[in-house]
Amino acid sequence: MNDATTSAARPDRPVLDVWCELQCPDCHSALEDVRALRARYGDRLDVRLRHFPLPKHKHAYVAAQAAEEAIEQGQGWPYIEAVLARSEELGTRGEKLLLEVAGELGLDAEELDTALIDGRHLLIVDADQAEGKAIGVTGTPTYVIGGERLDGGTSQEGLRARIEEIADRLLAAGQG
Repeated sequence: MNDATTSAARPDRPVLDVWCELQCPDCHSALEDVRALRARYGDRLDVRLRHFPLPKHKHAYVAAQAAEEAIEQGQGWPYIEAVLARSEELGTRGEKLLLEVAGELGLDAEELDTALIDGRHLLIVDADQAEGKAIGVTGTPTYVIGGERLDGGTSQEGLRARIEEIADRLLAAGQG
């Protein structure tokens, strides 16, 4: 993913939407696959984080908003990866952890805190969640590429290979 993880896709490259939530242990497990895909394809594949906070994780919704502020501050992926790496801790520490991670990465933690208070990123999170529900996302992680939805919530087994197969096909056809 690039730092504009939720920006509009470029028409000249395929898009991989990763429906994720930052308190999800399965999303934490999927991080290795996402990193590998980003490394393999670089700028040839537009990997976008899409928010799908689950009700069972009480800090997921605020974490999605914090991620959007990190994107705004130009540190989207580093922040997302750092929070996912501490998803279990997020469950117990909530906003304190989100602000701590921001400080560790050199983000403006005070501005992130203000963003959480004023709700400036609520619409993005809500729109992602509504779109996810509309296309049948029920859990995280879920991947969508080339019109195909792949559910990683039950198992990541074979998903990276399937995503690579679709991405390679789309790239060979010269379409996104």
